[in-house]
Amino acid sequence: MEITFDVAVLLFFVALLAGIVDAIAGGGGLITIPALLAAGLPPGAAIATNKIGGIAGSTAATLHFLRMRQIDLKRSRRMMLTTFLGSLAGGIALTRIDSGVLRQVIPFLLIGFALYFLLSPRVGAEDRAQRVTPALYAATLAPLIGFYDGFFGPGTGTFFAISCVTLLGFNLVKATAHAKLLNLCSNLASVLFFAASGHIVWAFGLPMLAGQWIGGTIGARLAVTRGHQLIRVLMVAMALIVSVKMLLER
Repeated sequence: MEITFDVAVLLFFVALLAGIVDAIAGGGGLITIPALLAAGLPPGAAIATNKIGGIAGSTAATLHFLRMRQIDLKRSRRMMLTTFLGSLAGGIALTRIDSGVLRQVIPFLLIGFALYFLLSPRVGAEDRAQRVTPALYAATLAPLIGFYDGFFGPGTGTFFAISCVTLLGFNLVKATAHAKLLNLCSNLASVLFFAASGHIVWAFGLPMLAGQWIGGTIGARLAVTRGHQLIRVLMVAMALIVSVKMLLER
């Protein structure tokens, strides 16, 4: 499928904005997928192609968080592996199972998370005692959220960040950093699966890759410098926007 120069430039800037938002709070797909649909891609190809930009943005954000020492790679290795495997399983399941049930449940979970952060302003302001070990998280939540990302997707970054705050005791900046690391693993699995199945339209994905790489770097820098309050506000806003969009689509 061919792409004009004007459309490529537009997709680049759309992806740049999405990369900023995604690095801070997640939900960048709300910006990029409608843009790909408007550019003429069918829904399946738009979702698959969107993962190209997603992996670029999450990689750029992860690299910046690593430089800022917000990610503990040693503690995260098992989480990365199980997230990748969970996402791969989710992508395979997507070709065989209807995702209608998730469309019914996820909006209400996201609204609940948004209200929790809105009504608890100190949540994630600083590190707290962990409720589960990294090994237990890697064996349970990481593959489960990874599966969800491969199978359905909206709000994945929020689920990773909130679980890191509530279960691993991370502050919001550190939780966002680890959410991007794990989101990178789930995006990588999805890209490999969609590329192998031939669903990605690379001509549309490459301008978005460049845009989300830049946007992811900018967003990660804002998350580190502006910290807890910026992440909290954007996370609440994006969780509510994703929820409303999904409810309206029903």
